Amino acid sequence: MTKHAKITLSGARDIPFSALMLSQANVRRVKAGVSIDGLASDIERRGLLQSLTVRAQRDDEGNETGRYEVPAGGRRFRALQQLVKQRRMAKTEPVPCIVRDDDAVSAEEDSLAENVHREPLHPLDQFRAMQKLVEQGSDIETVAATFMVTPAVVKQRLKLADVSPKLHDIYAEDGMTLDQLMAFSVASDHARQEQVWDMLQTSHNQQPWFIRARLTEDKVRASDKRVRFVTLEAYLAAGGHVLRDLFESDDGGWLEDVALLDRLQTEKFETELAAIAAEGWKWVEAAVDFPYGHTFGLRPLDGEEPASSEDDETRLEALREEADRLEDQWAGEDEIPDEVAARIQAIDEEIAPLVSKPLIYDAAEVAIAGAFVSIDVDGSLHVERGFVRPEDEPAEVTDDAEVAAEEGESDQDRGGEDEEAGSAEGSADEDHPDDLLRPLPDRLVTDLTAHRTLALRDAVASSPLVAFAAMLHALVLETFYTYATSGSCLGIAMRSNRLIGYGTGLNDTASAKAIHERHESWSTRLPDDTTELWTALTAFNADEQAAIFAHCVSFGIDAVWEPATQHNQGRVSARAVANRIEHSHILARAANLDMVAAGWTATVANYLGRVTKPQILAAVDEACGADVAVRLGGMKKPEMASAAEELLQGKGWLAKPLRTPEPAIAADQDPANDDEAADTDGHDGEAIDAVAAE
Repeated sequence: MTKHAKITLSGARDIPFSALMLSQANVRRVKAGVSIDGLASDIERRGLLQSLTVRAQRDDEGNETGRYEVPAGGRRFRALQQLVKQRRMAKTEPVPCIVRDDDAVSAEEDSLAENVHREPLHPLDQFRAMQKLVEQGSDIETVAATFMVTPAVVKQRLKLADVSPKLHDIYAEDGMTLDQLMAFSVASDHARQEQVWDMLQTSHNQQPWFIRARLTEDKVRASDKRVRFVTLEAYLAAGGHVLRDLFESDDGGWLEDVALLDRLQTEKFETELAAIAAEGWKWVEAAVDFPYGHTFGLRPLDGEEPASSEDDETRLEALREEADRLEDQWAGEDEIPDEVAARIQAIDEEIAPLVSKPLIYDAAEVAIAGAFVSIDVDGSLHVERGFVRPEDEPAEVTDDAEVAAEEGESDQDRGGEDEEAGSAEGSADEDHPDDLLRPLPDRLVTDLTAHRTLALRDAVASSPLVAFAAMLHALVLETFYTYATSGSCLGIAMRSNRLIGYGTGLNDTASAKAIHERHESWSTRLPDDTTELWTALTAFNADEQAAIFAHCVSFGIDAVWEPATQHNQGRVSARAVANRIEHSHILARAANLDMVAAGWTATVANYLGRVTKPQILAAVDEACGADVAVRLGGMKKPEMASAAEELLQGKGWLAKPLRTPEPAIAADQDPANDDEAADTDGHDGEAIDAVAAE
């Protein structure tokens, strides 16, 4: 049996600093990125934690000179040298050293080994160590200053240290990445963290964003309008907790106690509603959101602008002058100081109630009318006053009401005849619905096409020439192909789908807001008395007449798909719906309708949560590629829908009912020769312009 010689370690001794010098054998030559100041401060605070490795200096004859060279520990030597220069340490201060005297191993090898063989501290050990320091009484600022990092970095480390110990163990064994651990730090509930991790084991998607989405799916974003209404300060004061993501932008975080938020919202709502009800309204309805068209069918009251007091006018003028002065002063600057920005915001907030005071209504009308109260996107209270329900109208019937009733009966009779005829014509088509729309649920297609109808109205209203052509098309149909009766000598009635009851969120769309603003703008220019309407319209110039014409025509657009089944009692036929949708494509192409620009994007609420898993995967496949869709294949539907929503953001993907297909060219309509092709190619828009001009 071979006997191994036991090693002998180099001896340690204290050597005065003045007897030390940096060796030329030290392999660390590049100074870039090497911090000396921080190490010097740390040595001053806690002393030298690691000895220097030195070798005795020898003269030409090989005799020791009494000085020692430092081949390993050069950074520590320079830090001590800096402390001496700054007179924070004496030249003769003893320095702990390991004295090497081994001719078999060179000084260069010692220097290289010390730098190469050192292992950095595992991040998890660093997180836990900082957590221990805080538990021992050190504050975050002190820990940050001690280790030469910012307080934000310390907070991040503490957040990671607070993740479930089970996940720590997985991370320590390289079972998850640091980015994934960062994502788990969003939530503080260890059980929920572990539940999400277990779910990921059967999922193709283990991306950090997906982890964050799962951990916060039952929370409310701090940017939500309900939070802005209640205020984050009130929520926190009531004991609420906010989850924050310290590693990515989180838009203010997530409110964890949704029940508390709901209670605070209800309490504040009740206070605000009591003040509005005290104005004398017969009814006050309140909701976070109202569906699009909730005021249709209600008569709006005509109110008067309240007179401004002299003090209000003086204050308003002073505020505007101050705002103009600040704007001129900082107009050319890239950055505005926080205090200046805060003052500008305060001025705007003070001006708002001075220029937008509630209208004054007749007390008798207030007694039969009501108000709608909701929350605006910025968290402010949105109050719509002065609407009379049909059942609250005065009992007496006017001549105008009788005429309207007769018109309604006439239109109903005519509509019944048309629908009956349409039902007979379309009976053969009812067994063969449009293959494009068939796979999606009927209700979903109806809601999607309602959204498209709203956007199409806005697009047509912005293009008077297209609106004119559309109205002309309707006039020709009424004149040559159908019979209609009306109380008007013109004999044309606008049939409008009010889009009530189609999905949620239509009120908040860009199209709805543009239509509402346009409608309100025209309403202020029209007389209250209908007998004065003709005079007012004829006073408009040609451009104004074209614009209001386009706005009115847009309300007649109905591109909503609906199922033609036995359950709708023959109200509509499959042929009629197909013709309606086909004509909407023609109109959409003429008006350059762009549903992406109109603000539609696929979400769990408006599409992904209402279709099957294969349809979700088909959407992701089309927008992001098959490799991305495959990663979602093993998920349950709720998780798959949420993941797909994240993936489809900004991709411009549209559900098929929202798309406008390219026009089909029939083979038998091909031009007979090249001359005919040249005459007809690409002039559809010019044809519309020519008709409108005539």
